[in-house]
Amino acid sequence: MTAAIELERIDKSFGSVHAVRDVSLAIEKGAITGIIGENGAGKSTLMSILYGLYHADAGTIRVDGQPVRMESPHDAIAHGIGMVHQHFMLIDSFTVLENVVLGAEGGPLLAKGTAAARSELERLSRDYGLTVDPDAVVAELSVGEQQRVEILKVLFRGARILILDEPSAVLTPQETDRLFRILATLKARGVTVVLITHKLREIMAATDRVYVMRQGRMVAVRATPETSPEELAELMVGRKVRLQLDKAPPHPGEVRLRAEHLGLIDRRGVRLLDDVSLELRAGEIVGIAGVSGNGQTELLQVLSGIRPPSRGTLTVCGRTIDAGHPGDPAEMRDLGVAHVPEDRQRQGMVAAFRASETAILGYHEQPQFSRTFLLNLPAVGAYCAKLMERFDVRPRVPGLRSSSFSGGNQQKLVLAREMAQQPKVLLVGQPTRGVDIGAIEFIHRELVKSRDAGCAVLVVSVELDEILSLADRILVMFAGKIVGEVTSGRADERTIGLMMAGARAPALGGAEGA
Repeated sequence: MTAAIELERIDKSFGSVHAVRDVSLAIEKGAITGIIGENGAGKSTLMSILYGLYHADAGTIRVDGQPVRMESPHDAIAHGIGMVHQHFMLIDSFTVLENVVLGAEGGPLLAKGTAAARSELERLSRDYGLTVDPDAVVAELSVGEQQRVEILKVLFRGARILILDEPSAVLTPQETDRLFRILATLKARGVTVVLITHKLREIMAATDRVYVMRQGRMVAVRATPETSPEELAELMVGRKVRLQLDKAPPHPGEVRLRAEHLGLIDRRGVRLLDDVSLELRAGEIVGIAGVSGNGQTELLQVLSGIRPPSRGTLTVCGRTIDAGHPGDPAEMRDLGVAHVPEDRQRQGMVAAFRASETAILGYHEQPQFSRTFLLNLPAVGAYCAKLMERFDVRPRVPGLRSSSFSGGNQQKLVLAREMAQQPKVLLVGQPTRGVDIGAIEFIHRELVKSRDAGCAVLVVSVELDEILSLADRILVMFAGKIVGEVTSGRADERTIGLMMAGARAPALGGAEGA
């Protein structure tokens, strides 16, 4: 094996948290290498050291056999290393071309540099299959297109080694499949790819070799064709993991939430929801499937009180809400409706808050947390510690800033906050986005426990496998409408996939129809 990168005995601590422990690995030149592990296992920290975002406390980095020091990302770029982060670093109001050349304008005469950059961008797009309009404004692009822009940025800077950190965490299944094709093209053209992920399907589909990290250590390396999802899951977690969810049949009870003919029109006159009706019953999980951008986000916002409906009615635990009598998130919480937003960083938490503050956000006025106008900090800290223990949030440090946790541990903290309130209705958007296999197993079990305890659960997910595994009933959304309903026993990927694409709209209540 010819190594593009070698890391020898890398060690890194953040205060009392020992994030990377004596890790060594070799990345094969011109291959796709996976690095997997649970959230908090140290994989992103390790690659951030390689990219110069962090400095290792100990250890050696070699690029093409030569020892190097990575003092900053500038050094990494100079050695042909580029990194695409899980949360994109693009300026929404800039065009694709402006984002690509930002920081590499080619001198004070922007017109000359921009013309050369446009020509190079067209060549890269053509050579690597990264089709995107250079004059498109980034804010108007899909998430998958934005990711292509991020990849073009690092290729434009001459990257021969590409690090992708959780690249599919914000992609639909269709966009993920396209990403795999792009990675195969990059590999065929000699680019070395490092794929940081916890999704076993991606590892098996895209990589040649895989390293496994657990609790900051490198515990195994496997040639991908010689391993299996079951073995990798056990290596990641340190125990056997059930990849299939076992759950008893549902016992639906009273209707807790009823939406009738809901419509939502934005300020531009665009119809975001169109005549949506549904019921959520106690003791049942209803899943909503659909390609991202077909009204699922807006439906969750209306059901949770963030946005009032433009038409139709919403009845929640006896309270009727409509355009003339809107609710709000605080009132919904008082009615027993808990909401786990799709975007945990923008709507589920405040990044600068301590974990203990995130753990009570929205419930901070409860007597157990509040002393008149001040928080009871010892009580809040103790409460957060219990949630962290129950939901396996790592590291278990209530005083740590929320932004310091990995994406999966942030998700577990937000889920813990909402589920611990024992709500009557639980609305969950993308429950396992950016979450590792061990945490997925745990979160799914907890959602089923909530159902079995009599909660009415609504799950919105772009992961069709997740919907098929969790839901007792599946509703499919397309273009702001519910276009079909399938019971779990009659659901299959092909039928639901056709409905998601708007190619088939069966009669509600069955898998067959017109």
